[in-house]
Amino acid sequence: MLCHWKELIVSGLFALLKITTLSAGPLLLNAFIKIAEGDAAFKNEGLLLAILLFISKNLESLSQRHWYFRSRLIGLKVRSLLTAAICKKQMRLSNAAKLMHSRGEIMNYLTVDAYRVGEFPFWLRQTWTTMIQICFALIILLRTVGLATIASLVVIILTVLCNAPLAKLQHKFQSKLMVAQDDRLKAISEALVNMKVLKLYAWEAHFKKVIENLRQVEENCYSAVQLSNGYNSFLYGSSTVLVSAATFGAYYFLGIPLHASNIFTFVATLRLVQSSVSDISDLIGVVIKAKVSFARIVKFLGAPELENANVRQKHNFGSTDHAILLKSATLSWEENPPRPTLRNINLEVRSGQKIAICGEVGSGKSTLMAAILGEVPSIQETVSCIRYLLFSLLGRK
Repeated sequence: MLCHWKELIVSGLFALLKITTLSAGPLLLNAFIKIAEGDAAFKNEGLLLAILLFISKNLESLSQRHWYFRSRLIGLKVRSLLTAAICKKQMRLSNAAKLMHSRGEIMNYLTVDAYRVGEFPFWLRQTWTTMIQICFALIILLRTVGLATIASLVVIILTVLCNAPLAKLQHKFQSKLMVAQDDRLKAISEALVNMKVLKLYAWEAHFKKVIENLRQVEENCYSAVQLSNGYNSFLYGSSTVLVSAATFGAYYFLGIPLHASNIFTFVATLRLVQSSVSDISDLIGVVIKAKVSFARIVKFLGAPELENANVRQKHNFGSTDHAILLKSATLSWEENPPRPTLRNINLEVRSGQKIAICGEVGSGKSTLMAAILGEVPSIQETVSCIRYLLFSLLGRK
Protein backbone atom coordinates (compact mmCIF):
# COMPACT_ATOMS: atom_id res chain seq x y z
CA MET A 1 0.00 0.00 0.00
CA LEU A 2 3.01 2.30 0.34
CA CYS A 3 3.04 2.83 -3.44
CA HIS A 4 -0.30 4.64 -3.01
CA TRP A 5 0.94 7.01 -0.31
CA LYS A 6 -0.51 10.09 -2.01
CA GLU A 7 -3.99 8.57 -2.08
CA LEU A 8 -3.55 7.47 1.53
CA ILE A 9 -2.66 11.01 2.64
CA VAL A 10 -5.59 12.56 0.76
CA SER A 11 -8.09 10.04 2.15
CA GLY A 12 -6.58 10.57 5.62
CA LEU A 13 -7.21 14.32 5.36
CA PHE A 14 -10.83 13.68 4.40
CA ALA A 15 -11.17 11.27 7.34
CA LEU A 16 -9.75 13.87 9.74
CA LEU A 17 -12.13 16.51 8.37
CA LYS A 18 -15.06 14.14 8.83
CA ILE A 19 -14.14 13.44 12.47
CA THR A 20 -13.67 17.14 13.21
CA THR A 21 -17.04 18.16 11.77
CA LEU A 22 -18.76 15.22 13.47
CA SER A 23 -17.32 16.17 16.85
CA ALA A 24 -18.50 19.75 16.39
CA GLY A 25 -22.15 18.63 16.61
CA PRO A 26 -22.39 18.33 20.43
CA LEU A 27 -20.64 21.69 20.88
CA LEU A 28 -23.10 23.41 18.54
CA LEU A 29 -25.99 21.70 20.35
CA ASN A 30 -24.70 23.04 23.66
CA ALA A 31 -24.55 26.54 22.20
CA PHE A 32 -28.12 26.25 20.83
CA ILE A 33 -29.45 25.20 24.26
CA LYS A 34 -27.73 28.14 25.94
CA ILE A 35 -29.33 30.50 23.42
CA ALA A 36 -32.74 28.92 24.11
CA GLU A 37 -32.17 29.56 27.83
CA GLY A 38 -31.52 33.25 27.06
CA ASP A 39 -27.75 33.15 27.38
CA ALA A 40 -26.83 34.60 23.98
CA ALA A 41 -23.52 36.41 23.54
CA PHE A 42 -24.81 38.72 20.77
CA LYS A 43 -27.97 39.35 18.80
CA ASN A 44 -27.55 37.10 15.73
CA GLU A 45 -25.70 34.27 17.46
CA GLY A 46 -28.49 31.79 16.69
CA LEU A 47 -28.36 32.59 12.96
CA LEU A 48 -24.59 32.19 12.95
CA LEU A 49 -24.83 28.83 14.73
CA ALA A 50 -27.45 27.64 12.21
CA ILE A 51 -25.13 28.55 9.33
CA LEU A 52 -22.21 26.82 11.04
CA LEU A 53 -24.33 23.70 11.61
CA PHE A 54 -25.37 23.66 7.94
CA ILE A 55 -21.76 24.02 6.76
CA SER A 56 -20.55 21.43 9.26
CA LYS A 57 -23.05 18.78 8.18
CA ASN A 58 -22.33 19.39 4.49
CA LEU A 59 -18.58 19.09 5.07
CA GLU A 60 -19.15 15.95 7.13
CA SER A 61 -21.17 14.31 4.36
CA LEU A 62 -18.79 15.28 1.55
CA SER A 63 -15.64 14.30 3.44
CA GLN A 64 -17.16 10.97 4.47
CA ARG A 65 -18.09 10.09 0.88
CA HIS A 66 -14.66 11.04 -0.46
CA TRP A 67 -12.99 9.15 2.37
CA TYR A 68 -15.02 5.98 1.69
CA PHE A 69 -14.53 6.23 -2.08
CA ARG A 70 -10.75 6.73 -1.96
CA SER A 71 -10.26 4.03 0.68
CA ARG A 72 -12.29 1.54 -1.33
CA LEU A 73 -10.39 2.50 -4.48
CA ILE A 74 -7.05 1.81 -2.79
CA GLY A 75 -8.39 -1.50 -1.52
CA LEU A 76 -9.53 -2.44 -5.04
CA LYS A 77 -6.05 -1.68 -6.40
CA VAL A 78 -4.44 -3.80 -3.68
CA ARG A 79 -6.84 -6.65 -4.40
CA SER A 80 -6.13 -6.47 -8.15
CA LEU A 81 -2.39 -6.46 -7.48
CA LEU A 82 -2.62 -9.51 -5.23
CA THR A 83 -4.84 -11.35 -7.72
CA ALA A 84 -2.35 -10.72 -10.53
CA ALA A 85 0.57 -11.79 -8.33
CA ILE A 86 -1.20 -15.02 -7.31
CA CYS A 87 -2.08 -15.89 -10.92
CA LYS A 88 1.48 -15.17 -12.07
CA LYS A 89 2.89 -17.23 -9.22
CA GLN A 90 0.59 -20.13 -10.08
CA MET A 91 2.15 -20.35 -13.55
CA ARG A 92 5.66 -20.66 -12.08
CA LEU A 93 5.04 -23.16 -9.27
CA SER A 94 7.41 -26.10 -9.09
CA ASN A 95 6.20 -29.67 -8.88
CA ALA A 96 6.79 -29.79 -5.10
CA ALA A 97 4.90 -26.50 -4.62
CA LYS A 98 1.92 -27.80 -6.60
CA LEU A 99 1.67 -30.69 -4.15
CA MET A 100 1.68 -28.23 -1.23
CA HIS A 101 -0.94 -25.86 -2.71
CA SER A 102 -3.96 -27.51 -4.30
CA ARG A 103 -6.35 -25.93 -6.76
CA GLY A 104 -8.90 -25.38 -4.03
CA GLU A 105 -6.38 -23.50 -1.90
CA ILE A 106 -5.33 -21.32 -4.83
CA MET A 107 -9.00 -20.56 -5.53
CA ASN A 108 -9.36 -19.54 -1.88
CA TYR A 109 -6.34 -17.26 -2.22
CA LEU A 110 -7.97 -15.51 -5.17
CA THR A 111 -11.55 -15.23 -3.94
CA VAL A 112 -11.31 -14.98 -0.14
CA ASP A 113 -7.82 -13.97 0.96
CA ALA A 114 -7.23 -11.33 -1.71
CA TYR A 115 -10.67 -9.84 -0.97
CA ARG A 116 -10.02 -9.61 2.77
CA VAL A 117 -6.63 -7.99 2.30
CA GLY A 118 -8.22 -5.59 -0.20
CA GLU A 119 -10.82 -4.60 2.41
CA PHE A 120 -8.14 -3.86 4.98
CA PRO A 121 -7.12 -0.34 3.70
CA PHE A 122 -10.57 0.98 4.56
CA TRP A 123 -10.50 -0.51 8.05
CA LEU A 124 -6.89 0.55 8.54
CA ARG A 125 -8.11 4.13 8.42
CA GLN A 126 -10.71 3.23 11.02
CA THR A 127 -8.00 2.27 13.53
CA TRP A 128 -6.67 5.77 14.10
CA THR A 129 -9.90 7.62 13.27
CA THR A 130 -11.70 5.66 15.99
CA MET A 131 -9.02 6.54 18.53
CA ILE A 132 -9.11 10.23 17.57
CA GLN A 133 -12.90 10.30 17.71
CA ILE A 134 -12.88 8.74 21.20
CA CYS A 135 -10.30 11.33 22.33
CA PHE A 136 -12.45 14.18 20.96
CA ALA A 137 -15.51 12.73 22.72
CA LEU A 138 -13.64 12.43 26.03
CA ILE A 139 -12.46 16.05 25.74
CA ILE A 140 -16.05 17.20 25.16
CA LEU A 141 -17.23 15.08 28.10
CA LEU A 142 -14.49 16.53 30.29
CA ARG A 143 -15.63 20.02 29.37
CA THR A 144 -19.29 19.09 29.97
CA VAL A 145 -19.38 16.79 33.02
CA GLY A 146 -15.92 17.40 34.49
CA LEU A 147 -14.34 14.67 36.62
CA ALA A 148 -17.20 12.26 35.86
CA THR A 149 -15.41 11.62 32.56
CA ILE A 150 -12.91 9.44 34.44
CA ALA A 151 -15.67 6.86 34.99
CA SER A 152 -16.30 6.72 31.22
CA LEU A 153 -12.60 6.30 30.52
CA VAL A 154 -12.29 3.47 33.05
CA VAL A 155 -15.21 1.56 31.50
CA ILE A 156 -13.75 1.91 27.99
CA ILE A 157 -10.32 0.68 29.14
CA LEU A 158 -11.86 -2.30 30.94
CA THR A 159 -13.85 -3.20 27.82
CA VAL A 160 -10.72 -3.21 25.66
CA LEU A 161 -8.81 -5.29 28.22
CA CYS A 162 -11.60 -7.87 28.44
CA ASN A 163 -11.47 -8.25 24.66
CA ALA A 164 -7.73 -9.12 24.55
CA PRO A 165 -8.10 -12.90 25.18
CA LEU A 166 -11.10 -13.00 22.84
CA ALA A 167 -8.98 -11.60 20.00
CA LYS A 168 -6.55 -14.52 20.34
CA LEU A 169 -9.43 -16.99 20.17
CA GLN A 170 -10.80 -15.26 17.08
CA HIS A 171 -7.41 -15.56 15.37
CA LYS A 172 -7.27 -19.27 16.24
CA PHE A 173 -10.81 -19.98 15.02
CA GLN A 174 -10.27 -17.97 11.84
CA SER A 175 -7.12 -19.94 10.99
CA LYS A 176 -8.97 -23.23 11.50
CA LEU A 177 -11.84 -22.00 9.34
CA MET A 178 -9.54 -21.17 6.42
CA VAL A 179 -7.86 -24.59 6.65
CA ALA A 180 -11.28 -26.28 6.68
CA GLN A 181 -12.34 -24.31 3.60
CA ASP A 182 -9.15 -25.33 1.80
CA ASP A 183 -9.73 -29.01 2.59
CA ARG A 184 -13.33 -28.88 1.37
CA LEU A 185 -12.46 -27.10 -1.88
CA LYS A 186 -9.57 -29.49 -2.46
CA ALA A 187 -11.85 -32.52 -2.09
CA ILE A 188 -14.53 -31.02 -4.35
CA SER A 189 -11.96 -30.09 -7.01
CA GLU A 190 -10.41 -33.56 -7.01
CA ALA A 191 -13.85 -35.19 -7.19
CA LEU A 192 -14.86 -33.08 -10.19
CA VAL A 193 -11.58 -33.68 -12.03
CA ASN A 194 -11.72 -37.46 -11.47
CA MET A 195 -15.45 -37.85 -11.95
CA LYS A 196 -14.97 -40.61 -14.55
CA VAL A 197 -13.03 -42.70 -12.05
CA LEU A 198 -15.68 -42.12 -9.36
CA LYS A 199 -18.43 -43.24 -11.74
CA LEU A 200 -16.43 -46.24 -12.92
CA TYR A 201 -15.83 -47.61 -9.42
CA ALA A 202 -19.18 -46.39 -7.99
CA TRP A 203 -17.49 -44.25 -5.33
CA GLU A 204 -20.06 -41.44 -5.45
CA ALA A 205 -21.60 -42.24 -2.07
CA HIS A 206 -18.21 -42.52 -0.38
CA PHE A 207 -16.93 -39.19 -1.70
CA LYS A 208 -20.26 -37.55 -0.92
CA LYS A 209 -19.86 -38.66 2.68
CA VAL A 210 -16.27 -37.36 2.75
CA ILE A 211 -17.33 -33.94 1.44
CA GLU A 212 -20.25 -33.78 3.90
CA ASN A 213 -17.86 -34.53 6.77
CA LEU A 214 -15.55 -31.76 5.59
CA ARG A 215 -18.51 -29.40 5.36
CA GLN A 216 -19.48 -30.34 8.92
CA VAL A 217 -15.97 -29.52 10.14
CA GLU A 218 -16.13 -26.20 8.30
CA GLU A 219 -19.56 -25.49 9.79
CA ASN A 220 -18.24 -26.12 13.31
CA CYS A 221 -15.33 -23.73 12.73
CA TYR A 222 -17.67 -21.14 11.25
CA SER A 223 -20.00 -21.45 14.25
CA ALA A 224 -17.08 -20.87 16.61
CA VAL A 225 -16.06 -17.76 14.66
CA GLN A 226 -19.60 -16.36 14.68
CA LEU A 227 -20.06 -17.06 18.40
CA SER A 228 -16.85 -15.18 19.18
CA ASN A 229 -18.01 -12.31 16.96
CA GLY A 230 -21.38 -12.26 18.73
CA TYR A 231 -19.73 -12.13 22.14
CA ASN A 232 -17.48 -9.36 20.92
CA SER A 233 -20.42 -7.33 19.60
CA PHE A 234 -22.36 -7.85 22.86
CA LEU A 235 -19.35 -6.73 24.90
CA TYR A 236 -18.88 -3.49 22.99
CA GLY A 237 -22.62 -2.90 22.59
CA SER A 238 -23.23 -3.12 26.33
CA SER A 239 -20.21 -0.94 27.06
CA THR A 240 -22.09 2.17 25.89
CA VAL A 241 -24.82 1.56 28.49
CA LEU A 242 -22.16 0.99 31.13
CA VAL A 243 -20.40 4.21 30.11
CA SER A 244 -23.56 6.29 30.52
CA ALA A 245 -24.47 4.58 33.82
CA ALA A 246 -20.97 5.03 35.24
CA THR A 247 -20.82 8.67 34.15
CA PHE A 248 -24.22 9.61 35.59
CA GLY A 249 -23.39 7.67 38.77
CA ALA A 250 -20.14 9.57 39.19
CA TYR A 251 -22.02 12.76 38.34
CA TYR A 252 -24.47 12.06 41.17
CA PHE A 253 -21.89 11.10 43.80
CA LEU A 254 -19.75 14.15 43.00
CA GLY A 255 -22.79 16.37 43.57
CA ILE A 256 -22.50 18.19 40.25
CA PRO A 257 -25.80 19.91 39.29
CA LEU A 258 -27.49 18.73 36.09
CA HIS A 259 -28.60 21.26 33.48
CA ALA A 260 -30.32 20.84 30.14
CA SER A 261 -27.19 21.93 28.27
CA ASN A 262 -25.04 19.38 30.09
CA ILE A 263 -27.52 16.51 29.69
CA PHE A 264 -28.19 17.00 25.97
CA THR A 265 -24.53 17.57 25.21
CA PHE A 266 -23.62 14.43 27.14
CA VAL A 267 -26.23 12.36 25.27
CA ALA A 268 -25.03 13.67 21.89
CA THR A 269 -21.41 12.97 22.80
CA LEU A 270 -22.35 9.52 24.04
CA ARG A 271 -23.60 8.72 20.55
CA LEU A 272 -20.12 9.49 19.22
CA VAL A 273 -18.59 7.19 21.80
CA GLN A 274 -21.18 4.51 21.03
CA SER A 275 -20.44 4.51 17.29
CA SER A 276 -16.69 4.52 17.90
CA VAL A 277 -16.76 1.72 20.47
CA SER A 278 -19.10 -0.41 18.35
CA ASP A 279 -16.68 -0.05 15.42
CA ILE A 280 -13.88 -1.53 17.52
CA SER A 281 -15.50 -4.99 17.51
CA ASP A 282 -15.81 -4.97 13.71
CA LEU A 283 -12.30 -3.57 13.41
CA ILE A 284 -10.77 -6.37 15.49
CA GLY A 285 -12.52 -9.02 13.40
CA VAL A 286 -11.40 -7.47 10.10
CA VAL A 287 -7.80 -7.09 11.29
CA ILE A 288 -7.67 -10.74 12.38
CA LYS A 289 -9.10 -11.94 9.05
CA ALA A 290 -6.71 -9.74 7.06
CA LYS A 291 -3.73 -10.95 9.12
CA VAL A 292 -4.58 -14.62 8.52
CA SER A 293 -5.22 -14.05 4.80
CA PHE A 294 -2.05 -12.00 4.34
CA ALA A 295 0.05 -14.72 6.01
CA ARG A 296 -1.47 -17.34 3.69
CA ILE A 297 -0.77 -15.24 0.58
CA VAL A 298 2.81 -14.53 1.67
CA LYS A 299 3.38 -18.25 2.23
CA PHE A 300 2.04 -19.01 -1.25
CA LEU A 301 4.09 -16.31 -2.96
CA GLY A 302 7.20 -17.67 -1.24
CA ALA A 303 6.64 -21.21 -2.57
CA PRO A 304 9.40 -22.78 -4.73
CA GLU A 305 9.34 -21.87 -8.41
CA LEU A 306 10.60 -23.48 -11.58
CA GLU A 307 14.38 -23.23 -11.74
CA ASN A 308 14.87 -21.67 -15.13
CA ALA A 309 18.54 -21.17 -14.33
CA ASN A 310 19.10 -24.72 -15.59
CA VAL A 311 17.75 -23.70 -19.01
CA ARG A 312 19.97 -21.42 -21.08
CA GLN A 313 18.41 -19.43 -23.87
CA LYS A 314 19.76 -19.39 -27.39
CA HIS A 315 21.28 -15.93 -27.23
CA ASN A 316 23.51 -17.07 -24.36
CA PHE A 317 25.44 -19.74 -26.22
CA GLY A 318 26.66 -18.14 -29.40
CA SER A 319 25.53 -18.56 -32.95
CA THR A 320 24.87 -22.31 -32.81
CA ASP A 321 21.87 -23.53 -34.75
CA HIS A 322 20.79 -25.99 -32.07
CA ALA A 323 17.24 -25.57 -30.84
CA ILE A 324 17.71 -28.03 -27.96
CA LEU A 325 21.04 -29.25 -26.61
CA LEU A 326 21.62 -31.70 -23.76
CA LYS A 327 25.07 -33.05 -22.92
CA SER A 328 25.50 -35.70 -20.23
CA ALA A 329 22.50 -34.31 -18.35
CA THR A 330 21.37 -35.94 -15.11
CA LEU A 331 17.79 -35.07 -14.20
CA SER A 332 15.71 -35.66 -11.08
CA TRP A 333 12.45 -34.37 -9.65
CA GLU A 334 13.95 -34.36 -6.15
CA GLU A 335 16.76 -32.12 -4.95
CA ASN A 336 19.06 -34.76 -3.41
CA PRO A 337 17.84 -38.09 -4.78
CA PRO A 338 19.51 -41.43 -4.03
CA ARG A 339 18.91 -42.32 -7.67
CA PRO A 340 18.21 -39.74 -10.40
CA THR A 341 15.26 -40.09 -12.74
CA LEU A 342 17.34 -39.79 -15.93
CA ARG A 343 21.12 -40.16 -16.24
CA ASN A 344 23.64 -39.32 -18.94
CA ILE A 345 21.13 -37.89 -21.41
CA ASN A 346 22.51 -36.54 -24.71
CA LEU A 347 20.14 -34.84 -27.12
CA GLU A 348 20.73 -32.48 -30.04
CA VAL A 349 17.84 -30.92 -31.93
CA ARG A 350 18.56 -28.42 -34.68
CA SER A 351 16.29 -25.56 -35.69
CA GLY A 352 13.45 -26.72 -37.91
CA GLN A 353 14.10 -30.39 -37.22
CA LYS A 354 11.25 -32.75 -36.30
CA ILE A 355 11.96 -35.59 -33.89
CA ALA A 356 9.99 -38.28 -32.07
CA ILE A 357 10.88 -39.73 -28.67
CA CYS A 358 9.59 -43.26 -28.17
CA GLY A 359 9.71 -45.49 -25.14
CA GLU A 360 7.78 -47.65 -22.76
CA VAL A 361 5.46 -46.37 -20.06
CA GLY A 362 7.55 -44.99 -17.19
CA SER A 363 10.75 -44.74 -19.20
CA GLY A 364 11.02 -40.96 -18.67
CA LYS A 365 9.55 -39.35 -21.79
CA SER A 366 7.46 -36.83 -19.83
CA THR A 367 10.39 -36.12 -17.52
CA LEU A 368 12.57 -35.31 -20.52
CA MET A 369 9.96 -32.92 -21.95
CA ALA A 370 9.54 -31.30 -18.53
CA ALA A 371 13.33 -30.89 -18.29
CA ILE A 372 13.39 -29.09 -21.64
CA LEU A 373 10.75 -26.68 -20.30
CA GLY A 374 12.76 -26.16 -17.11
CA GLU A 375 10.34 -27.93 -14.79
CA VAL A 376 12.85 -30.60 -13.74
CA PRO A 377 16.14 -29.55 -12.08
CA SER A 378 19.33 -30.66 -13.77
CA ILE A 379 21.85 -32.12 -11.31
CA GLN A 380 24.73 -32.15 -13.81
CA GLU A 381 25.25 -29.92 -16.83
CA THR A 382 22.50 -27.68 -18.14
CA VAL A 383 19.73 -27.81 -20.69
CA SER A 384 19.96 -25.33 -23.54
CA CYS A 385 16.92 -24.44 -25.60
CA ILE A 386 15.47 -21.62 -27.65
CA ARG A 387 13.15 -19.10 -26.07
CA TYR A 388 9.95 -20.47 -27.64
CA LEU A 389 9.26 -24.14 -28.35
CA LEU A 390 6.38 -25.68 -30.24
CA PHE A 391 5.80 -29.38 -29.66
CA SER A 392 3.02 -31.90 -29.20
CA LEU A 393 2.67 -35.00 -27.04
CA LEU A 394 1.09 -38.11 -28.57
CA GLY A 395 -0.24 -40.91 -26.44
CA ARG A 396 1.08 -44.45 -26.91
CA LYS A 397 -1.34 -46.83 -28.62
